Amino acid sequence: MSSPATPSAPRRPQVDWRVRFGALALIWGFSFLFIKVGTDGFAPFQVTFGRLLFGTAVLAVAMVVKRDRLPRGARTWGHLTVAAFLLNALPFSLFSYAELTIPSTLAGICNATTPLWGMLLSLVALSEDRPTRVRAAGLGIGFVGVLTVLGAWQGFSGLDVTGTALALLASFSYAVGWIYVRRTLAGTGASNLSLAGSQVGLATLQLALVTPLFTSWPESFAVLPLLSVIALGALGTGCAMLLQYGVVAEVGPTTASMVTYFIPVIATAAGVALLGEQLSWNTPVGAIIVLAGAALTQSRGPRRTKPTSPVAAAPTEAPRPETAGTRS
Repeated sequence: MSSPATPSAPRRPQVDWRVRFGALALIWGFSFLFIKVGTDGFAPFQVTFGRLLFGTAVLAVAMVVKRDRLPRGARTWGHLTVAAFLLNALPFSLFSYAELTIPSTLAGICNATTPLWGMLLSLVALSEDRPTRVRAAGLGIGFVGVLTVLGAWQGFSGLDVTGTALALLASFSYAVGWIYVRRTLAGTGASNLSLAGSQVGLATLQLALVTPLFTSWPESFAVLPLLSVIALGALGTGCAMLLQYGVVAEVGPTTASMVTYFIPVIATAAGVALLGEQLSWNTPVGAIIVLAGAALTQSRGPRRTKPTSPVAAAPTEAPRPETAGTRS
């Protein structure tokens, strides 16, 4: 008589989460370099469309392998359409247009302001996020850092105001999108991968409609820009999302969200080392102040908050505490 089967222990990932965390930070940090190189050969909308297309392909393959189903319900799909615009189509396009006139290093630093916008908006939109002295101080410190990066005391001389504003608006769009997702897509019953793949797929359709209206077919396909767009989509939007889900599942969203603070460092190093972008002293100093303020805004008081579903964003380009998604 055979002995009763004993439940098998859950399989541990073959690659340590710290390695995957580092890979995620590198991929998202290099995304701003990929955008910059991509816009050398393609229009900004074309860069965004290519990014979303290759990202959707990676996520679609993952869904097929895992035999995951698409979300159900017209209401869910309606919310996903809005989320796709706020978290993918709009910010990805804004960053592409911004990097026509600003360095990739500055774009990466502007991306780090998302937690500041998120905290500011959550005070109004999310009743469970109440202000504390520490978080309010972090908000103030963070925006002092932004002014330092922009060289406000010099009257913003030498700064492309339009490009910088577009990058900051992209970060603001991420913050609005995250709040929208937390209010509308938590508890849908669909898996995180299903929500993410569907959202990025919807954003691809949005760009497929917009891109032909504002661009013409490229006369040539330069190798380096094309490879950058492929890497931006397949790695920065597709593979990065899959990596992030694994890290969030293993160590939790709070630890996973720390990747946010490595992205501008890597983006700056990549821009300076590989693109020859110049830095003045106020850029790295301001970036440090921004990250310090952002860290303070994410501190949690003794009051507990309701758990939220880690649904997709960003390819972006970094996760928020209690959420997971993509960033630039």
